[in-house]
Amino acid sequence: MKAALVHSHAMTRTQRPFTKLFVAGLAAFALVLIYLDARITSTFSEKRWELPAKVYARPLELFVGARLEPDALAYELSLLGYRKVRQATQPGQVGRAGGRFDIYTQGFDFPGEREPARRIKLSISGGKITSLQAGGGELDLLRMDPVQIGGIYPSHGEDRVLVRLEDLPETLWRGLLATEDQNFFSHWGFSITGIARAAFSNVRSGQVVAGGSTITQQLVKNYYLTPERTIVRKLTELLMAMLLELHYDKEDILESYVNEIYLGQQGPRAIHGFALAARHYFNTPVEQLGLHQQALLVGMIKGPSLYNPRRNPERATQRRNVVLDLMAEQGVISAEHATIARAMPLGLNAAPSSVRDTFPAFLDLVRRQLREEYRQEDLATLGLSIFTSFDPLLQRQLERSTTAVLDSLDAGGELESASVVTRFDTGEVAALVGGRRVSYAGFNRALDARRPAGSLLKPAIYLAALEQSKRYTLATPLSDTKVEVSGSNGQVWEPRNFDRKEHGQVMLHTALAKSYNLATARLGMNLGIDTVVDMLRRLGIRGPIPEVPALTLGAGEYSPVAMAVMYQAIAAGGYRMPLRSIRDIVDAQGEPLRRYVLAYDRTVSIQAVHLLHYAMREVVREGTGQGVYRYLPQQFEVAGKTGTTNDGRDSWFAGFSGDLLTVTWIGRDDNGSTGLTGSSGALRVWAHFMARSAQRSLGYRMPEGIETHWVDDTSGALTGQGCANARMLPFISGSQPDTRTGCAPRESRIKNWFQSLFGGDG
Repeated sequence: MKAALVHSHAMTRTQRPFTKLFVAGLAAFALVLIYLDARITSTFSEKRWELPAKVYARPLELFVGARLEPDALAYELSLLGYRKVRQATQPGQVGRAGGRFDIYTQGFDFPGEREPARRIKLSISGGKITSLQAGGGELDLLRMDPVQIGGIYPSHGEDRVLVRLEDLPETLWRGLLATEDQNFFSHWGFSITGIARAAFSNVRSGQVVAGGSTITQQLVKNYYLTPERTIVRKLTELLMAMLLELHYDKEDILESYVNEIYLGQQGPRAIHGFALAARHYFNTPVEQLGLHQQALLVGMIKGPSLYNPRRNPERATQRRNVVLDLMAEQGVISAEHATIARAMPLGLNAAPSSVRDTFPAFLDLVRRQLREEYRQEDLATLGLSIFTSFDPLLQRQLERSTTAVLDSLDAGGELESASVVTRFDTGEVAALVGGRRVSYAGFNRALDARRPAGSLLKPAIYLAALEQSKRYTLATPLSDTKVEVSGSNGQVWEPRNFDRKEHGQVMLHTALAKSYNLATARLGMNLGIDTVVDMLRRLGIRGPIPEVPALTLGAGEYSPVAMAVMYQAIAAGGYRMPLRSIRDIVDAQGEPLRRYVLAYDRTVSIQAVHLLHYAMREVVREGTGQGVYRYLPQQFEVAGKTGTTNDGRDSWFAGFSGDLLTVTWIGRDDNGSTGLTGSSGALRVWAHFMARSAQRSLGYRMPEGIETHWVDDTSGALTGQGCANARMLPFISGSQPDTRTGCAPRESRIKNWFQSLFGGDG
């Protein structure tokens, strides 16, 4: 008895550590389960909706009378992924016969309203829409769905388009289950037979080569785990799959899977989910995929690289046919349908159709403006829709003009260029080129290249003078003679005219039109450098401005977009407004978050700006910018200014029509000489673009407080119509010259271009 007790006591002492270990193990396992359960329940919904922001262009508005070329409409429809057919019967299809279009629109949820999918017919003739019909009746206005031009992705680069399970073709998700997880609706997150089959394969190979994963396990792996093949990771996956099944419906899990599954790569952009893959490979909405296309996507799940239909079409076809056979065996489709689908080609679009991120310079501008108000994490995960002012048609022409001119100027590829296009009545940026390689997401010269502006700053100096109407008018004589200014370091600043000549007394308007440096330098110093700086600030220039005499001739460093801000204020009649690239932001549920409305404030006298417009029209009619009329019709009015820096390092042109403002820069990244002036370089890009894009001539409307008079263009004295050197000029009321030539008005068959704008006699 005693021996038995001793033996029992010994056994108890021996078992006690094991009992403690067992209890500790249970406790640890329980803690692991609690941790994994909390991880799933707290983050599953967030993981499901971790969506990149989508960035959209402006919607193309169609109405009778709208100016539009048939090829331009066809181009926009191609960007939108519309498929060419003989007769449009489904959303996303277009039929074309010359200038006649048969379009079945895709519809779109705009901020605050839904544009339904509908079939329309329109005709274009003479560069204008001549008819627009829907349902047999006339249509007043149609907004096409906007082109998605890019996204703001999470750091891992994943992209997806959310789709609800109910919106998928039934054959697609049933084919998925037939291929990947036939018992999905009956298991608890794992498959005993799958695990046994995988274990046998692993034992036979001596390493982990197969997983036997259900769809639930695959979703857990994609959401929470690394792709490593270890026993610990596999057990974790199994536990989390069971927990996921415990908390969520099968439909929720399947819907998450079809939106999450990885199906390929486009550069740095990872293609996730059936909806985005349908667009990427077939240029077709997922709900419109044929059986052969559905089977191909399902087959790619096993190995997106191995079965990539572009790289390995034969292997992809074989895998697709295996899936079709499985779908027939499982009763998803009939054997007859499977046979027909097997005979179909892969049905790929010719090349990846997505235009996303092919406009990097503009997207860079959008991202910078967004970062001022939103966290990068929110932009990359909350599924925001960002509606911008980007115009794909203007962008295409800007890129074409840039390439055409630069190739003619420099076959060696050393010249770079940047351009900014705005609609100056709203301050919206419509197009942007950041370099010669227009689709290259590298250094964005439009935003970041900071160079001397040369004569592009001169309008600010003349505007500052014209505000002082008691001292300066367009007819004020300026001295274009030698200038010398000694600096504090003993150096002498001695500017020269481009032609190395002095021109004596010249009218103020002529000095700007001809871009005379000496007259401008004298004017700026007479005004005071502080006055010039103040005007630049009022026109929207931020950042450092050197307060030195050379500022009058463009000293300092300015980006093309900074010059666009300045000229925007000039073009808009003295209203300073921030350049905008974003119109609206909408959340993932379609609720408006932010609307960017037009904001402006008047900073310059409208009368003074009006006089400046006159002088800038003269730049292109009689001055350094005359070359624009080698491209533009003579009757089409524009205003502009050339700019050239020392040794021809920078070539600039800025100007505007009645609807568009464009600033263009040409230079070299190494700051070497281009051998170009503003008129021989940047002007050519500007004019090439504006001749093909600007639709409204610059109108002439005199504001209150302006009147016109005939003056002698050599002396600045009042004279009569038809007298020698007579020119009609606008003046702020009461500022006209008080001297006369003595020549009486007489009939003249010769009128200057300014008089022809409004037909007055002064």
